[in-house]
Amino acid sequence: MVSPTRKTISLPQHAIPRSPAGARIPCAVIVGRPNVGKSSLLNCLARQRIAIVDPTAGVTRDRLSAIVEHEGRFFEIWDTGGIGTPDDLAAEVEAQIEAALARADVVLFVVDAQDGLMPLDESISERLRRISRRVILVANKVDHAKHEAALGEFHRLGFGPPLPISALMGHGRSALLDALAAALPEHGVRPAEPVMKIAIVGRQNVGKSTLINTLAGEERVIVSELPGTTRDAIDVRIERNGRTFLFVDTAGVKRRSRIRDSVEFYSLARAQRAIRRCDVVLFLLDVTAEISQVEKHLAGLIERQCKPCIIVANKWDLAEDRIAPEDYRRYLDAHLPALRFARVSFMSAVTGQNVAETLAFAESLYEQSLRKVSTAELNRALRSAVESTPPPTRGGKQPRLFYATQIGTAPPTVLVFVSEPRLITEQYARYLQNRLRSSLPFPDVPIRLLFRQRPRGRSARMAGPA
Repeated sequence: MVSPTRKTISLPQHAIPRSPAGARIPCAVIVGRPNVGKSSLLNCLARQRIAIVDPTAGVTRDRLSAIVEHEGRFFEIWDTGGIGTPDDLAAEVEAQIEAALARADVVLFVVDAQDGLMPLDESISERLRRISRRVILVANKVDHAKHEAALGEFHRLGFGPPLPISALMGHGRSALLDALAAALPEHGVRPAEPVMKIAIVGRQNVGKSTLINTLAGEERVIVSELPGTTRDAIDVRIERNGRTFLFVDTAGVKRRSRIRDSVEFYSLARAQRAIRRCDVVLFLLDVTAEISQVEKHLAGLIERQCKPCIIVANKWDLAEDRIAPEDYRRYLDAHLPALRFARVSFMSAVTGQNVAETLAFAESLYEQSLRKVSTAELNRALRSAVESTPPPTRGGKQPRLFYATQIGTAPPTVLVFVSEPRLITEQYARYLQNRLRSSLPFPDVPIRLLFRQRPRGRSARMAGPA
């Protein structure tokens, strides 16, 4: 376990992406009223599906970002929530927009060419004229030549002729990137690559966004007691001790039977993707609540992806006087047996208690996942495991294990040659994983075991008794 402490940790880091030389990456912020295609534009410029795109107004709430390269220049592009969206979190969305505008070097003001000029567009233009930022007017949804004929009315906004683009079809992308490169500062060098990617997952309201804000040292994402506040997977680059980390804040996962709409479906899909692409998972639990079916599902997903994982017992400041860490560990083992290999961290994202120690251990896990062992060391461990507990007989046959070799890292991947792979039971494979972890220099990370039939005519010593 990552031992609980009472100390409140101060984390020296910065959430603004910087180049290796320390220069801030230039930033462009996308703003506009709801449903003009801001999220589609971010995806178009980044050529990735970063933001959820849905006809529902108010899908984007937090600041989503991507780093884009164009003609050897690098800059960051931020998507923001729709200005004027009717939402229970309208004030919080507005605060995120203000924070983005304060950091922006250039503003991409997006209007809808098919809707034409709307009163809210004029209101937004008045707001943008009051800030000292360069504004590029972008007319989206110019999907056909006939839509360009209606662009003249947007001159009234006072930002010059709009740049036509179809974010859905990709038309006008290069011209917009050229305009951005010309407007942004010159120091857009390649940003530092993150040393590791950490996904923060869990069900709703366990404190994922609070942890991101604690790490970033700012209100980087919206925190609210309303369930479902975070709807997308949000990448946040944070510098700590001169190293860049990528944290992924994910939407709170629900049971599939309770997913009501396409937004929640894509939120779940993004959370699953975040687990697949990360190096380490921080699996947040509310220590004051019981383990749910959603958390059992997430534990199984983390195990199947063979991801290094820290189980974070969050809100420990509310429970440390009435729950013993050892008792909670036993409770977890009983309800989340798939993650018995994972360490537990008793943390308070609100106060910072045990946050720095947990991140230090996450780095240790990543280093473990990258280790390689010699074939001789691996086979000694395998032979000891088989001699201690031979594989069970199945269908009147007992499989023979011959030898093993490590064929990959992150996760450590071991190929075991056997007489008949189909005779290896899931329970015995799990036993081998546990024994190898206890014998090899990656005791806290999952091991992926692959079984293959030994090629015919090839002689090899067996790893244990016949």
